[in-house]
This record gives sequence, structure tokens and C-alpha cells, in this order.
Amino acid sequence: MTLISVKMAPPLPLVILLMIHGVYGQYKWHLSYSPTHICALKDSTVTMTCTYTYPGHSIMNVLWTNTTVTDYVKYPDLSEDPEYSQRVKVWGVKQQYSAVTLSHVTLKDSHTYYCRFFSNVGDIWIGYPGVTLNVTDLQVESPERVTEGDSVRLTCKSSCTLADRATFIWYRNSQKISTKSKFSNELFLKSVRREDAGRYSCAAYGHNLISYDVNLIVMYPPKNVSVSISPSGVIVEGDSVTLSCSSDSNPPALNFSWFKGAFFVGSGRIYSISKISSDDSEEYKCKSINEHGFKYSDAVTLKVMYPPRSVSVLMSGSGVIVEGDSVTLSCSSDSNPPALNFSWFKENEVSAVGSGQSFSALQSGRFYCQAYNQHGSQRSDAVTVTVHHGAGSNVIVITVASGGLLIIIIIIIIIIIIILFIIQRKIIKRRSAVHEYENDGPRAGTYTALDLKSRSPDLYDTLTTLHPRPAVLQPGSSKYENLSV
Repeated sequence: MTLISVKMAPPLPLVILLMIHGVYGQYKWHLSYSPTHICALKDSTVTMTCTYTYPGHSIMNVLWTNTTVTDYVKYPDLSEDPEYSQRVKVWGVKQQYSAVTLSHVTLKDSHTYYCRFFSNVGDIWIGYPGVTLNVTDLQVESPERVTEGDSVRLTCKSSCTLADRATFIWYRNSQKISTKSKFSNELFLKSVRREDAGRYSCAAYGHNLISYDVNLIVMYPPKNVSVSISPSGVIVEGDSVTLSCSSDSNPPALNFSWFKGAFFVGSGRIYSISKISSDDSEEYKCKSINEHGFKYSDAVTLKVMYPPRSVSVLMSGSGVIVEGDSVTLSCSSDSNPPALNFSWFKENEVSAVGSGQSFSALQSGRFYCQAYNQHGSQRSDAVTVTVHHGAGSNVIVITVASGGLLIIIIIIIIIIIIILFIIQRKIIKRRSAVHEYENDGPRAGTYTALDLKSRSPDLYDTLTTLHPRPAVLQPGSSKYENLSV
């Protein structure tokens, strides 16, 4: 209790009374306020009380005011003030104390309030110094920006010390968060993370007031760096492709680098490839950079699909085979996905003569293969299969139709040389036989010149049968005697 002096406002200026230390004449007046200072949160309810004694007289009426005008008669009553009338309740009159309850206080309600009463003898009294009311709101005090890993302390502050021991509640993005001590007006974040960023506010238990939000900004290097490819489906050679780099960082990353395998290929958040080719198939990754650091994305594989190309026919064996055998032709190609379907054709024929990656050639002709995948097809150059007859056997010779003209000419020349050599050998043999026959002497006789023993038995028998030896007359013999061999 605090002893407060009171002043009487006489209804008429005919009597001036001196008040010294609460004593008026032979009577002692006592008036006290409890409490004398109140710190209240905005929108809360406060109660102010005064206790008084007025020996020998009765108190007829008590009112509360917040004005300091010197005309005591015209002190306004709070209950009649439009700004207070709906929020003020005065009670306890005529019971040696008076209380006033003021609800939904605002910052404008910060004033000094006085208790004023009227006695049964017409005295009007007002007590000083009154009750000082300070209305405050709550504010969160924190650094505007912190770096990930730092420690940060947030404080819930008011412009005055609250009358009661407040219990504080903390919110992040309007969601209540737990604290170690609910009586503390401080929130301590140790080793702050990017997830701690947000709007913070505080409140006191039992009060509806919540402080204004404060935008805690946590700075951190790039994280969650990733690459997306557009279009996201199958990419075919000739398409236009865009690679985008995204990351989570604060401040946002503005510097991006692109790598194809281990080689730098460009910069910027977007990397575009127009008319993509199979040579662009590779692993790509981006590097995101801000003032606090950098991070690489995981590599993504760019797969470019394309139809068969570089289709060619391969031959097994030496290319020379004996009649009855076959030569195997194989079809190869470069494509993505790999070609699984192959058809074989003979030039100048519409229908296919075979299928599959391999084909057995049994006859002369020019053959080629055609490779297929879901993106297209391509045919190979033709190969020539030629069957040559000679020496009791057939020989199959394979020549390449494209890019092998010189080889073909050389082979033809060799064949002509071999044929000419064979013909020349035959001519020489015939000439040798005629020359031997013409060198037989006429005096030796046509048949005796022949060495019949060197001839074959059939030839000998034929000659002796058709041309018997003439008879020769010999002394002492018969007239005709056959020549014996």
C-alpha cells in the first residue's frame, strides 16, 4: 500500500481548505493505489484499485478519470467517455475502496488514472499521483540475416516490464515450436539450418496478443542441385533438347557451369542443344554457385536414339569355295537401339531372299542387306557373288561392288593372264607333236619311222592291222615272206 495525499475540490470558492499530508482539520484521510504502475499487453484486461478512509463522513459516489485539468468540478468520468464507456466497469463504491476494470486496452490507453470521490457533505476529492498504465505490444528482436551453421538468439520484447511473470510461446510460420524454458523470453537456435528460416513471432500465455512476424533469413550455399532434360521422353537424332539446372540456395545461385563428361561445355542455368546428334550422347552435370559456396549435380545420361547407319556386309572365309559349299554374309550396323531386324535382297528383285543378321549365298548375283529399328532403316552397299566353272569344279568369287573397282580390274587381269597362259601351253604342245611327225625320213618309210614300241599298244595294233609290212624276197626263202616285227 502507498499512502497518497488527496485534494478536495470545494463546490464553491467561498472556503479554501488546506490539505497537508492527508490531514484535513481534525480528520485524517488515507488513500492508496494498488498497484501504482501497470504494464499491460495490448488487447489485455487490467484492473486498477484505490483504497480510502474518510472518518466521520460517508462516500456518496466514486468515479475514475485520466485527465489532469485544474477545474476539479469538470473532471470527466471514464464511464461517460465514448472511448471508454464500452470497456470500463467501476465497482466497490461505498466500501472504502473502488476498482475499475478496463478491457481490450490499446496503446492509446497509456495514461495515469485517478480515483475521484464525493462525500455526503459535498466534498469532492481526487487522489494523486494515481495509477500509471503503460500498454505495450510484443516484438521479436533478431538478426535479419544469418549464415547456416551460426548460432542465433531471438528475444521477445515489450516496451515495459509486464506486471506478472509472463510465460512465453514461440511460433515459426504460425506453427507453435517447443522451447527448453517456457518462462524465457529468448529463443536460442544453435547451429542454425536452412530449415530454421521463416517468420517468427511470440506471445504470452493467457493473452491473445501475438507479436508481429520477423523474415529470419538463413544464408546457405547451393544444395539439392539437379538437372532436368526436356523433352523428358525418347530423344531422337535431330531433336532440340534443353537441359535445366536447379538448386536450393540463399541467395539464389546466379552462376551455373555445364560439363559433358569431364569437359566444360557452357554456362547459364539453361543449356540447349539444337539438332542433337549421337555425338551428344554423354553424361552431363551442372555446377551451381553462390557467394557461400558451390555444389555439383548428379550426372544424368543423355541418350540419343537414331536409325541404322553405316550398314555393311561382312564375308566369312577367303571368298573362294568349292562347288557345293556356301559363303556366309553378315550384316552389321550402327544404331540406337541396336537393329534387331535384317532383310536380304538380290539386286533387281523385289522380294527379299532371306532374313536375319546372317545369310548364306549359294548362287551368283549382287546381294545387299537392310537393317531396321523403330526409328528407321538403311541398306548396305551390294556385294557380288560370282560362280566360275573350271577344272571340274565351280569356284565362287566374292567382290565388293563399291569402292573396289581397282581390285576387280586386277582380278580380271589375273584371270585373263591365267587363261592366256593355259591357251599358250596348249598351242606349244600341239606344235611340238606336229614337228615330231614331220621329221620322220621318207626313205625310212612311213611306218618304219614310227617308233611303235614307244607308242601305246592300241596304236601299235591299229597300225599293224591296217598297214601290213610288204613281202621281201630273200635268198633261200620262199618267194613271198612276210616281214615280221
